[in-house]
Amino acid sequence: MKDVAGFVEESIQKLKAEIKGTAIIACSGGVDSTTSAVLVDRAIGKKLITVFVDTGYLRKGEPEHVKELLTRMGLNLRFVDASAEFYKALKGVTDPERKRKIIGNLFIKIFEREAEKIKADTLIQGTIAPDWIESGGDLRDVIKSHHNVGGLPADMKIKLVEPLRDLYKDEVRKVARYLGLAIAEKQPFPGPGLAVRILGEATRERTAILSEACAIVEEEIEAAASHGECELPWQYFAVLLPVKSVGVRGDVRAYGETVVVRAVESLDAMTASASPLPYSLLERIGIRITNTTPEVIRVVYDITHKPPATIEWE
Repeated sequence: MKDVAGFVEESIQKLKAEIKGTAIIACSGGVDSTTSAVLVDRAIGKKLITVFVDTGYLRKGEPEHVKELLTRMGLNLRFVDASAEFYKALKGVTDPERKRKIIGNLFIKIFEREAEKIKADTLIQGTIAPDWIESGGDLRDVIKSHHNVGGLPADMKIKLVEPLRDLYKDEVRKVARYLGLAIAEKQPFPGPGLAVRILGEATRERTAILSEACAIVEEEIEAAASHGECELPWQYFAVLLPVKSVGVRGDVRAYGETVVVRAVESLDAMTASASPLPYSLLERIGIRITNTTPEVIRVVYDITHKPPATIEWE
């Protein structure tokens, strides 16, 4: 994208023409949805209602942080705690494609419910090109169904508008920078959240374990980057495996969870290289996770590029 200013102005004019009534946007506080929210806000102002849904699968402290961020930006915010609904819907579900579709379906139901309360007739989503490319369709194979594409119900009652649909992540960041958004450099976070970083059933208890591990990974890597120990990766997080292994706690046999640390370099999320994090940093992460999260007995590092792997594990 060479003409960012032109794209922004053209998008605002197109949104003004396309949205006649009240619109509702699903905003997670990430780069894609927040950039979409600001574009639509500039087009229709207070006729846009920004809805943030706490699914229960967000990172540690994320709901409070996003509420504060979106409020400070002056967006017309509605906060919905739907964590109990999501935990119930995913009870017993282990297949990653089913997870994504269930989450996408439930998101739409919640947004339709909120839209009905305020008589909104348009749903805005922060969908970008990799979302629909990887979700398959036409001659494309399904890599993984993104919740905002593959999870959409066929009988959706509300009009769908996606201002960033044809952009890649690096292009979205350019738009966010042009708009002066603080979240322009924020690392990507999947729409289904920690539910697709928990392989196997994403229970409330397992989510709490991964939430703590993810926070440690982020804190340690960001601290190391700020001290010049390494470059800050494009994306970095923890994954909880459905695999337990034998370990030792004190002098007692322990049988605990396995956490994977994942960090990658990328430009547009279509390809990625595993980040060469220093061993001393990985060691600190491993020690801290196993010391502070007693359920975890083993921490490993993922050195796989994309392809053949994807960035997220599910």
